[in-house]
Amino acid sequence: MTENQISKYITDAAIEVHRTLGGPGLLESVYEEAMTWELQRVGMLVERQLNVPIVYKGRTLANPLRLDMLVEKKVIVENKALTTYNSIFEAQARTYLRLLDLKLAMVINFGEKYVKNGIHRVLNGVLEDETITLPKSEEGK
Repeated sequence: MTENQISKYITDAAIEVHRTLGGPGLLESVYEEAMTWELQRVGMLVERQLNVPIVYKGRTLANPLRLDMLVEKKVIVENKALTTYNSIFEAQARTYLRLLDLKLAMVINFGEKYVKNGIHRVLNGVLEDETITLPKSEEGK
């Protein structure tokens, strides 16, 4: 299964979790647990609260990073429950992708009124089944 196929399941799960729990207002850990249940229910492998080691000049530092979820060993999911989104979350996800040599992360902010507005895809390179098309103004430059 490709990263993009997995991301469809993740998006569907996020919408179902948000709808069922009644929208924003809960802790990130509640959304994470419900997301895990939804994804496992459809047969997805979900790992939670994984340590991500940081290697600095050949030495593994004592304090690893911790990512919320890894789905099918391919897609990182970072869950947020904030009224104000900050793009630093995408930078953090990109760091996880680089450290783990993965291609796709999703930052999901359950603090949004409509969770579909809180789903942010973060790429590390281009996914195999994803094509890049330039906007009309960029073609031929």
